[in-house]
Amino acid sequence: MCRPDFFTVAYRINPWMHPEDPTDTSLAVKQWEVLYKTYVDLGFDVQLVDPIDGLPDMVYAANGGFVLDNIAYGASFTYPERQPEGPAYMDWFGANGYEVRVPANINEGEGDFLLVDDVILAGTGFRSASNSHEELAQIFGRPVITLNLINPSFYHLDTAIAVLDPSPAPGESANIAYLPSAFDEPSLEILRERYPDAIIVNEEDAAVLGLNSYSDGYNVVIASRAKDFERQLLDRGYNPIGVDLSELLLGGGGVKCCTLELRR
Repeated sequence: MCRPDFFTVAYRINPWMHPEDPTDTSLAVKQWEVLYKTYVDLGFDVQLVDPIDGLPDMVYAANGGFVLDNIAYGASFTYPERQPEGPAYMDWFGANGYEVRVPANINEGEGDFLLVDDVILAGTGFRSASNSHEELAQIFGRPVITLNLINPSFYHLDTAIAVLDPSPAPGESANIAYLPSAFDEPSLEILRERYPDAIIVNEEDAAVLGLNSYSDGYNVVIASRAKDFERQLLDRGYNPIGVDLSELLLGGGGVKCCTLELRR
């Protein structure tokens, strides 16, 4: 995670961002600290990356890379405003003992790459280039399934899919939640076939980035305003934990955007 000490909306690179509207950095920090404490209280080991002045979106740590099997595949951002974040996160990975792979293709890390059991779901359409999916498969030796995003408000895969069971028990299948309108029809066919029991999230909950969530397989940290998603999670036996990241939503990010998983 990365504290939003320098968070503001100074440019517009997604539909959520309106630089003409004021932002409250101190409120963003307070809301982020609630998320941080939530993870600590759940027993997670949370590592912090130092924020850099002039990089207001560094708080969205999920975009900083994809880490699996002690290998950190670095990010190469689409927009110039965020491109310095890639080297900053790769420097941190290297200093903390990860094998760093410098990307040859445009990708925005866990924003578009989601590990579901032994498969990587990979988004494209707005940010990560589809050839980064091939690079990802070569590096990690896992099946990579390409999904095409078509709604600019859900420009990263982690805004349109929540991984509910990242590492299911033996004999059980992984499951997800998703927003159908975020995907083209071929991608929907893949999701329906692979995850027939998926939770379908409504437009209202998706609009507060309710799907931009983190789950350990039981506890699911979600946007506190995603009430129907919360109800569905309870019905399925999960423990939803709502947090308010409304200030960080002004930059187009939520719970998962602020969370990069480090898998040794």
